Amino acid sequence: MSFTVPSTGRRVMTPRRRWKAATRKLRELGSIGSALASTGHPYMAHIVPMRRCNLACAYCNEYDDVSEPVPIDEMLRRIDHLGRLGTSVITISGGEPLLHPELDQIIARIRRTGAIAGMITNGYLLMPERIERLNKAGLDHMQISIDNVMPDDVSKKSLKVLDKKLQMLAEHADFHVNINSVVGGGIANPQDALTISQRALGLGFSSTIGIIHDGSGQLKPLGPAERSVWNKVRQLTRRSYSRFNHFQEAIANGKTNDWRCRAGGRYLYICENGLVHYCSQQRGYPATPLADYTTADVKREFLTEKTCAPSCTISCVHQVSYIDHWRAPQTSHVTPGASHGSGAQELVQIR
Repeated sequence: MSFTVPSTGRRVMTPRRRWKAATRKLRELGSIGSALASTGHPYMAHIVPMRRCNLACAYCNEYDDVSEPVPIDEMLRRIDHLGRLGTSVITISGGEPLLHPELDQIIARIRRTGAIAGMITNGYLLMPERIERLNKAGLDHMQISIDNVMPDDVSKKSLKVLDKKLQMLAEHADFHVNINSVVGGGIANPQDALTISQRALGLGFSSTIGIIHDGSGQLKPLGPAERSVWNKVRQLTRRSYSRFNHFQEAIANGKTNDWRCRAGGRYLYICENGLVHYCSQQRGYPATPLADYTTADVKREFLTEKTCAPSCTISCVHQVSYIDHWRAPQTSHVTPGASHGSGAQELVQIR
């Protein structure tokens, strides 16, 4: 079984798309300006409308195959709570968000709060009519992660399967599309990441590259072949935001990072049960209902050091936190996973 990457299908920037891209950029610049002016609100939240996914990638721990969608009235209340907190960017993830039957209402509600609306999807369920509905709902950003050129036992998110979907997006999508490729543990052919990135750029999308580690979750340096591909993709995508920090570079070298994680403050992860967590890999901390989360919680977590931060591999949390890397030394610390009777995290005040 083989796959030849097509040379056709590049996105055409119509006047409407140019206008939408320009206004989206202005809103993004405004959100960054607001974040620089005040630390009392989240910059980004990932929210899960359903845990179920139509795929079962071997490395993923963020899905199941049984969950029902969160009822739409509850989802709208959660979006409104994020609006109450002043959240600048709300990204829908999962599971697979396109399985939620009222997804368009969720996106429209995000836009109504004034936030930028994003979505992370595997792309399998995209069709022209569905893409047009996403346009109408007001989606600003979509990210699709493609793990390989040909499907294998680790991942079915392959370019062979998804290329037709990418061509549909190039033709119909008015929102920004980013294609994320990966290298690292479990990826059999590192060269695939370069092929995927070249195809994404050829279609007129942006492209990023991430690192997958194996089940141990430990930082491990990239091998020579992986490092070569990593460097080539980064040369292709030098305008990517990740070029302006060293977070991914340290991960590629198997090194830890010294940074101030603002999870729980600048970044929130809201699970399908409506609880606020630090991130997808630290579910259970602080596990506060979103309805009860306040500006005081945001400010406290902004100043709380997370002891898991040095070995963290979650680039979105780091990039959000990077906005404030120059200010506000953290005055307490928390160790996710440390139990004190009830299972609460350890919180130590630093004098």
